[in-house]
Amino acid sequence: MTTLPDPRVRPALVDGFGRVARDLRVSVTDRCNLRCTYCMPAEGLPWMPRPEMLTDDELVQLVRVFVELGVTKVRLTGGEPLLRRSIVDVVRRIATLEPHPQIAMTTNGVGLARVAKDLAEAGLDRVNVSLDTIDEQVFRDLTRRDRLADVEAGMTAAAAAGLTPVKVNAVAMRGINDEGVADVLGWCLDRGYALRFIEQMPLDAQHGWERAQMVTADELLARLSERFELRARPESARGSAPAELYDVVGHQDLEGRQATVGIIASVTRPFCGDCDRTRLTADGQVRNCLFSRTETDLRTPLRDGATDDELKALITGEMWVKRRGHGIGDPDFEQPDRPMSAIGG
Repeated sequence: MTTLPDPRVRPALVDGFGRVARDLRVSVTDRCNLRCTYCMPAEGLPWMPRPEMLTDDELVQLVRVFVELGVTKVRLTGGEPLLRRSIVDVVRRIATLEPHPQIAMTTNGVGLARVAKDLAEAGLDRVNVSLDTIDEQVFRDLTRRDRLADVEAGMTAAAAAGLTPVKVNAVAMRGINDEGVADVLGWCLDRGYALRFIEQMPLDAQHGWERAQMVTADELLARLSERFELRARPESARGSAPAELYDVVGHQDLEGRQATVGIIASVTRPFCGDCDRTRLTADGQVRNCLFSRTETDLRTPLRDGATDDELKALITGEMWVKRRGHGIGDPDFEQPDRPMSAIGG
């Protein structure tokens, strides 16, 4: 008979296949100030009613519970996390937790220039900026907004504030921006940013994803190799990180280290066997997988006065039933009802 792990014994966030979750992705809002074509329709989405969202106190309390369960990395996401007005204070409060977790943020960078210094002083360690193209017209077409200059300013401010290495997340889409992937890499190398390409995943609100339209990791590598010499790093160096790293021969980052480019091949080369992540949505639901069709409510019991031990039992129970893999490509695969903007990256 299978027995659930005792939440009082660390590490507690173990699943039925022996994987241990140490990386928590926290969505702090589902709102966004861009309208990326692969994420949501031009008119946007019905946003989560504010009473349903976790308050700052509730969010920090739940993060603390996760940290007590063994989480060592906390990534703040959205939607666009900088749209949460209290985001700097949220970072500051998470930074006081013991044991102290590493704190990162994934942002579209639009509002980063005005708060990068404050975030760094509050305790944020680094940022990932989502940027799929450096072409102004393609950026406008993709995001339905003319904000590329703001994103560039945000990345410059993040680097100046010490939120380094500044990482860039890019999704290549066939017939849209795939011709410019080498240009994005060259642009990042010139500025000392660490670029990671991500295969497009079935997480759009429109449910219009088609595998045939996705640019695969092999295609990306072939396109990049036309301009750059890439050298694969040993698989053993990857650990639980989602990106396969390649040295870009002849290039260094701002600190003089070997420059790299990463490929996150979630679809064609899934890394589920080494996954160490779990997710908390802005309305207080814990999800054991980005593609999970189920989730466990923490907000209601929290507001009903649940103790930390009761919350830990709910979290460990959700993690214990995590599936072996995300199942993309399986005949019975179903895309999650929530889009990426409501789950958190």
